[in-house]
Amino acid sequence: MNYDVNTAHYGFEPLMILRQPSHANSTQIEPQRVSIGQPVKRIEDARLVRGEGCYADDVTPENCLHVKFLRSSYPSGRITDLQIDGALSAPGVKAVFTADDTRHIAGLSVNPIIKNAKQTHYPLLADKRVMAVGQPIVAVIAQTALQATDALELIYLEIEEEDTVLGHSDPEQSRPLFSEFTDNIAFEENWRSDNWTTDAVPAQQSVSLDIQHPRVAPSALEPRSITVQWETASDTLSVWIASQTPHRARTDLSEILDHDLDSIQVISRDVGGAFGMKASLYPEEILTVWAAKRLGQSTKWTSTRGEDLQSASHGRGIRTRATLGLRSDGTFVSLQAEALAPLGHWLTYSATVPAWNAVRILPGPYDIDRVDLTTKGALSNTAPVGIYRGAGRPEAAMIMERLIDEAAYKLGRDPLDLRLQNLLSAEALPHVSVSGRKLDTGDYPAALTHLSEFADYPALRERQKKRRAEGRIFGIGLACYVEPSGVGWETAHIKLTKDGHLIAATGTSSQGHGRETAFSQIVSDVFAAPLDKITLEHGDSRTCPSGVGALASRSTGIGGSALLGCAEKLLAQLKALLARSLQMDESSISLDDRGHFVLEDTGQSWSLAQLANLAENPSQLEADYRFESDGEAWGYGSYLATVEIVAETGEMTIEDIFCVDDAGRLVNPMLVHGQIVGGIAQGIGEATLEEIVYDEDGQLLTGSLMDYGLPRADLMPNIHISNTQTPSTCNSLGAKGVGEAGTIGAPAAIMNAALDALRPFGVTDLTMPLTSEKIWRALKRAQHGDKIP
Repeated sequence: MNYDVNTAHYGFEPLMILRQPSHANSTQIEPQRVSIGQPVKRIEDARLVRGEGCYADDVTPENCLHVKFLRSSYPSGRITDLQIDGALSAPGVKAVFTADDTRHIAGLSVNPIIKNAKQTHYPLLADKRVMAVGQPIVAVIAQTALQATDALELIYLEIEEEDTVLGHSDPEQSRPLFSEFTDNIAFEENWRSDNWTTDAVPAQQSVSLDIQHPRVAPSALEPRSITVQWETASDTLSVWIASQTPHRARTDLSEILDHDLDSIQVISRDVGGAFGMKASLYPEEILTVWAAKRLGQSTKWTSTRGEDLQSASHGRGIRTRATLGLRSDGTFVSLQAEALAPLGHWLTYSATVPAWNAVRILPGPYDIDRVDLTTKGALSNTAPVGIYRGAGRPEAAMIMERLIDEAAYKLGRDPLDLRLQNLLSAEALPHVSVSGRKLDTGDYPAALTHLSEFADYPALRERQKKRRAEGRIFGIGLACYVEPSGVGWETAHIKLTKDGHLIAATGTSSQGHGRETAFSQIVSDVFAAPLDKITLEHGDSRTCPSGVGALASRSTGIGGSALLGCAEKLLAQLKALLARSLQMDESSISLDDRGHFVLEDTGQSWSLAQLANLAENPSQLEADYRFESDGEAWGYGSYLATVEIVAETGEMTIEDIFCVDDAGRLVNPMLVHGQIVGGIAQGIGEATLEEIVYDEDGQLLTGSLMDYGLPRADLMPNIHISNTQTPSTCNSLGAKGVGEAGTIGAPAAIMNAALDALRPFGVTDLTMPLTSEKIWRALKRAQHGDKIP
């Protein structure tokens, strides 16, 4: 696997041009001032590789009890007998809880981003019925995790099976999971342009597709985990939890458990990956906190990999049907699309977001003013489905990019030229769609043109002709995308200490993003202070200001802008402090590259430490700042994939992926590069390997990593990364999201490449994941018809 990095810029002064292989990992830049835009190594890595991180499972308070759960082995049924006496008398067992103990506890909330979504009450422990394999039924609390696990074996449980509702192909006709509802459609929303009429759309050609995305598992390195320290004397809870949203977790725990908010501290200092799975609280986590209160003793629970595959939120699984209308000259004139999203048997906080994004993002970066877009969510007897890196963005890109390739084939057009013809121009931005999305800044045709030049697209097509002449199966696929980067607010706090150190605290969080580096870089840029003089605090509700958290590629644009505004505010305060102390005008004070305040008249300079000692009270040395975005920043880009397929086996090799991404102003190009590579790896996983599979009885067939495929290093292709930088107008930094870019662009490009390779053999449709067996069967069916199953 090789990486090529070559950044290009359009329309503004370049911040940095980085030309080096990623394996060189760049040279640590050690100036007095680290500016925004410099590729700086992650400063947190030294601490983490020394084993000095603090993850939720690393914390074990004195006399801590361990929680384990008896889970359902049935997807649907009534609990007819449950006897826990054997577990209660087992060695080391402190308590055994069932729904009789927890029925009164309030349910989890759901993001109201889609109005009128059905609120399903989901008990912490199965109450009379089980609704999915892996649903917790009984909680055993013991002195050790092993004792709790052994005690589970002593519980007697009988379940009378009921009909299982699986999938979401016809949710209106399925048995309702909940008696209070007439069907399993949990929500529905439609956006239709005023000029939409089915009988008067001026389309001369049309193409239609039906795409089913595989359900996937986020599979973070660190599974779900929570440790709760209970202080009886003060009635306080300290909660270490693997969470993307520690402040929201704190608020939810306070409301659900009716516990004073100020008496709860939530800590998510180090989190080993999340990808959306750790955005919501889970019943197991709430019960662990409740048990600590109930027993007056500290508790902890850490999920196993199997438990995560069974009961943590899955991603994707959306089915999208769409029709693209075109004129004979290739101009796009209409788009009708409907998405149906699986939700499982309960709704996570962000359960509606993937279905919402999968449709409201359409038609992506293209100019189509006649649209009819519908999205629905369906309940079923499976694990919950929530946000997963991209959360609807890959689904929107997939249906749009597959439609365009089908249209190009039908019209006899080159797929790159057809895209260039229909992309929104730079002059057309900002652009507001019928769903209310406002694309802020960018030059979509320039990014695709740059990709063509960067990858040498004409030469690739010549290579394709040569290989096909040799009897080889070679394909080229393209994809363009847009990436909404979240909206809302974040806060920051910065304090100058007497010894000249800056302690910056952010309300957002990190799950391995390199946040300590990027955010320290922002402060360094403002104060011209070296990184070793800056400490970043995050993920602790007691030491950090409130915030939303790390979701939807929003942290740098919104959280970074809050930190930038806070740094600028404190800098202004310090200048005013010095000016008052010296009885001079602030305009005569400047900041040099050493981080010293210089008096222009005399040349005398003051260090941060010297200036700190001028303060009469601590408030002069600290600042708070709240930033709220002015709309949504939209990243964008173009991807190209090349593949070769072995006819005898169906094995597909992804040879190269070229990408051009625009994430606005880059704080640290090295971190952006890592995000893109990681996203591409997960995109390859979805396209070629990953799939959660339930059998017809609702049993999970992919319950371990022996059965669930994850991408490996030897499956990674040559990755060629380039970028453009068009600052956003929606935040102070000008940053846009890029954390999900690879998961959006790569799958669609790979799918188009595979079908481009196979089309000469009569293969016109494939479903993900593109396993060798699936490709082999498609080839054989095209050659021999129904003789191949």
